[in-house]
Amino acid sequence: MNEAELIQTVQRLQGLIESETGHRLGAQAEIAMGKILRQVASGNMAGKEGFTSSDTTILFADLRGFTAIAASYPPDAVLKLVNRCLITMSEVVFRHQGTIDKFMGDAIMVLFTHHPGAEDPVRRALHCGVDLQLAMDELNQHYQSLGLPELYLGVGIATGPVLSGTMGSDFYTAFTVIGDDVNLASRIESYSLRGQVLASETTCARAGNFVSASEPESVRIKGKLEPIQVREIYGIPSHDKTVPRREFRKSPRVKVSVPFSYQLIEGDVLSPQVLRGTVLDIGYFGILAELEHACAPLTELKLEIGLAPVGLHVADAYGKVVKIARGSRSFVCGIEFTSLGADSSRAVRAFVQSLIQGVEPT
Repeated sequence: MNEAELIQTVQRLQGLIESETGHRLGAQAEIAMGKILRQVASGNMAGKEGFTSSDTTILFADLRGFTAIAASYPPDAVLKLVNRCLITMSEVVFRHQGTIDKFMGDAIMVLFTHHPGAEDPVRRALHCGVDLQLAMDELNQHYQSLGLPELYLGVGIATGPVLSGTMGSDFYTAFTVIGDDVNLASRIESYSLRGQVLASETTCARAGNFVSASEPESVRIKGKLEPIQVREIYGIPSHDKTVPRREFRKSPRVKVSVPFSYQLIEGDVLSPQVLRGTVLDIGYFGILAELEHACAPLTELKLEIGLAPVGLHVADAYGKVVKIARGSRSFVCGIEFTSLGADSSRAVRAFVQSLIQGVEPT
């Protein structure tokens, strides 16, 4: 029950009391009524003060592509699109007995805890993540038939102990959960790409063979000294469910302005001329770069990129121009890495992750 619903409920009860007694409750009694309703809504029936500790699986889901759509379509159309997505997400969450903690713009936070007679909360959360992607896939097919833009979800899941309870005063109180794994789930979600479900290694370990998943991958998380392990969830074999694949999702990308140098490779011969450009954005598998000279599509390049924040100089990178567009005074090229040494690959990933999370890489 949110605050607006609570106020409406209090007023309905006041009306009922007034119709029976001829008088409404006084201000202090109304505040006490609101406090009791908050306790009931939060599951704290006894009105216990403070927070309770429990093992919880937390799921964050966030719409991808929303900003571009909001800039291109009328507000009422955007509202209808997003609202339909949130309704669809809510239906999937309730089907798996999750509790929606809050909506945050175009994102949702969901809690999965133990319920007598219900399936394990970790399995429910992972199953929910997969079903969210399947539901969005069906919704996008409907959008396509109407000529509407597609929306995608990124999902992050983590499991661990949290403190839950109500915070605030007699005038405003809200139920909330606090814990390291709440932040972890949110950070993992920030790494998820379009249509992807990522889960912490702890969550996957508890799920056992319930899910099919990728090998663990190290990512750097803000507030963590050491990288954490995450896995991509591919599906639920026992339910014959598979997360729809997205061919265009290759890696997170971050906007930068990093100078670099390159040399053309013509007929397997490296040109001695060193040219310069600026990296505009970078991902695990390529860059978008601004160049002073045009390069034809499929041109092979040798690249040198200085990644100052990670203290490395990438000098063993090779790439291929996959697209090019002419700007007012320069050319913008999409360059895909065709060869990247192990150390350089780790440096690029650390660089991208540090910018995503706002952390100092080590």
